[in-house]
Parts: sequence; structure tokens; C-alpha cells
Amino acid sequence: MYNLGWGVLFVIVNFAFFLICYRWFGKKGLYAWIGVATVIANIQVVKTIEMFGIVMTLGNTMYVSLYMTSDLLNEKYGRGEAKKAVWFGFFTLIMTTILMQMALVFTPQPEDLAHSSLERIFGWMPRLALGSLTAYFVSQFLDVRLFSWIRKFYPSRGQLWIRNNGSTLISSFVDTLIFCTIAFAGQYSLQIWTEILLTTYVVKFVLTAAGTPFLYIARNFHQEEREEA
Repeated sequence: MYNLGWGVLFVIVNFAFFLICYRWFGKKGLYAWIGVATVIANIQVVKTIEMFGIVMTLGNTMYVSLYMTSDLLNEKYGRGEAKKAVWFGFFTLIMTTILMQMALVFTPQPEDLAHSSLERIFGWMPRLALGSLTAYFVSQFLDVRLFSWIRKFYPSRGQLWIRNNGSTLISSFVDTLIFCTIAFAGQYSLQIWTEILLTTYVVKFVLTAAGTPFLYIARNFHQEEREEA
């Protein structure tokens, strides 16, 4: 039960920082959030935890906040801005992967304390990055398209939850399937891999629902900025 209670606080803090980032820095803050969250999510996903007797990875909250960010950009500034943010996320992850792989090549001095830990985390990152980039590319652009398509049928401000949850329901499953296949296939037993796949998807969708009120709050920030259809 400790992980559950701490997890609830963890989610609230993550989404609170999302709101603060947008409140203080506006649209530029959303781009910054995409960059930071993409990197943090791929570090956190290395850690697995147990909750309700099942295995799941960290990083899900940050991944969900990426969908929230692209949906908010799509909602307030248009599809073009959302797509631009997705490309920025690609750049951030590629840059981090290359720079950290280069950093690991340096020979550490004998008293160094960090190299082994960095190698343990970032040494696995190329495979995680490949899985994340592939999943991110497919699912995020799918989410942007789905959000715009759903808006044609549910265009009112009060129906944001339909646009957000509807697009994420499909795109997050695609994301989870692609990422788990590339990043974890062969690393865990089939049973553990299946648990990670299913629990990750369920957790992402629950987190999406939990994040919807935060998305409504964020949409009301910076009303002086021009909204586009």
C-alpha cells in the first residue's frame, strides 16, 4: 500500500508542475515540458515497481503528461503547434541519447563514483530510445490526428474530456505495444512482459482520466494568447 499512497502523491506533484510550467511560461513552457518530460520518462521507465501484486514501470505519469501537452497545444494553438512539439520531443531524446553515449566513452578516474551508475542507467538507453522514438513517433502523431478528428464531432469546450480521453485511449495503446515490444522483449519472461504491457496501458489510461481536470485548468491559463481552430 506504500507504493499506492506514494504514487498518488507522485501523480499530483507531476501534474502540478505541468500546470506551473504552463502558468509561468505559457506556450514556451509547454515546449520546455515536452523536452524535459521526454528525457525523464525514459530514465524512470528503467525502474519497475510492484503495485496490487503486479509489475509495472515508472515513467507512465510523464508519458501521459506528454499526451496532455500535445492535446493542450492542439486545443489552444492548433494542430500545427502540436506537431511541432512532437518533433521537438524527438530532437530532445535523440540529443540526450547521443550526448550520454559519448559521455560514457570517457575513461573514469579511479575514485569516480558516478560512472557505474550512469552506465547502468544510460547504457541501456539506446534500446529504450529506439523503442521510445518509434512508439512516440507513431502514437503522438496518431494522437494529434485523432484529437483533431474527434473535435469535428465534439467541438464544444465542455467536450474536451471526450477529445482528450478518446484520442489517448487508442494512441496510448499503440505507444505501449510498440515500446514494450522493442524495449523489453527478451529482457523479461513472457509473463512479466505481458504484465508490463497490460498494466502500463491501464495505468496510462487511468492517469489520463486523472489528468483531465488539470487539462481543463491549464486551458484557462493565458487567455490573452490567441487560440486557433
